[in-house]
Amino acid sequence: MLIRRLVKAIWICLILGLVPQAMAEDSSVLLVANPDVDSRQLTRDTTRALFAMRQRTWPGGQAARVFVLPNSHPVHARFVKQHLSVYPHQLQLAWDRVVFSGTGQAPNRVRNQSEMLEQIASTPGALGYLEREYLDDRVQVVSIE
Repeated sequence: MLIRRLVKAIWICLILGLVPQAMAEDSSVLLVANPDVDSRQLTRDTTRALFAMRQRTWPGGQAARVFVLPNSHPVHARFVKQHLSVYPHQLQLAWDRVVFSGTGQAPNRVRNQSEMLEQIASTPGALGYLEREYLDDRVQVVSIE
């Protein structure tokens, strides 16, 4: 009886999207930047503005170069949902809007996380995201408030 209740509670949590924080941490995708970036922390609103291509500079004024994985990539979907609180198609609509209105450009796309790491490490002002296993000392983690 107890096991049934526990299984039922877990299913309810999964259906409602209430994943315990400890589980979410294991599968989290981290915001990363080129080491020359002075910002070590961003608000969720600033992060969302940077990835939506509405904000083109870091809070300190340095030009931001945003890198993303393809919309269909599972890591892209996890990052966008966890940290920006939007769906990938909503972010794509924001990019399309700035491109077609002539007010901006879409972010730089990379094929995989290895390429993401290389681009962020070698591009001044670069911003992107990686799973923990791809991190090394060539990039810095930026926390999101």
